[in-house]
Amino acid sequence: MAHSVSEYASPFARVALENVIREFPNKPDHLLTREADMRRPRALHPAFYGSYDWHSSVHMHWLLARLLHRVPGLPECTRIHELFNRHFTAENIAAETAYLQDSSRGTFERPYGWGWLLKLQAELHALADTDAAARAWRDNLQPLADAIVERYQAFLPLAQYPVRAGTHANSAFGLLLALDYAETIQHIALRRLIAAKASAWFGRDRRYPAAYEPGGDDFLSAGLVEAALMLRLVDGCSYADWWELFRPAPNELATWLLPVQVTDRSDPKLAHLDGVNLTRAWCWKQIRSQLDHELRSRVDTAIETHLEASLPAAVEGEYAGTHWLASFALLALTEG
Repeated sequence: MAHSVSEYASPFARVALENVIREFPNKPDHLLTREADMRRPRALHPAFYGSYDWHSSVHMHWLLARLLHRVPGLPECTRIHELFNRHFTAENIAAETAYLQDSSRGTFERPYGWGWLLKLQAELHALADTDAAARAWRDNLQPLADAIVERYQAFLPLAQYPVRAGTHANSAFGLLLALDYAETIQHIALRRLIAAKASAWFGRDRRYPAAYEPGGDDFLSAGLVEAALMLRLVDGCSYADWWELFRPAPNELATWLLPVQVTDRSDPKLAHLDGVNLTRAWCWKQIRSQLDHELRSRVDTAIETHLEASLPAAVEGEYAGTHWLASFALLALTEG
């Protein structure tokens, strides 16, 4: 069964609209350096206080922006506009930027939240071409995007080694999201830095050990995210050579073709595994055109079985999943 964006657009919008204004439960990434730092989430993050944690709030806002951009006539359009008008004010984003620039917060949300914020801003840039209201949201968010670009430019030259875990610290995923922003606004320096770092980190990878995936609380396929990143940065013929050296051995590659089992969706860590299924579908869709005919046929089946396994968890069930999964589902349905 083929899955479409239109089928899920309103359910995704409804779950995101509820999440981004839900302040509790909340898991802050917040270093206390003084008593005055003990403040509630909405005081710390007037734009991104909901959805359980800062990065999930950011990518649920991205989901709403993408739905506005990709689904004309979305019934929830008016509610999304009202929400963005409240959250994306100059005052709110100035507070978010000041929080990020505090000297004690150099590693705040690095690189996962950084990447998602830039992807959100890339979406607002695209949306502003057709939605006049988005121009104010884009302009107000720009100082925070600029501050994160500065963080990337300071950090990446120092980072000699990639993080290959299938969780928030994954280096390839952060670069892939930041690349969308660099290409959308034609930030040549950032794109060059991303390309150079990706080549240094991943250009010589061989026979990726796919059988090691997933880890017990992964929500990414580190190997497939890496493959999707390199596709964006290496030309077609060279990518075919890179993939041939990188691709797992046949018996191991098969592990990427079968959905992973989620045994307890009320457990926030075990619920991560639905993300593995959705990110596999997303990444396979991006790289499938580069695969040989026999593997492509198997991948097409795998994309559908992975979506069937985890799409329902994005819009119903436990908050451990519904506070974030719809964003990854929308990636899988709209990219590739």
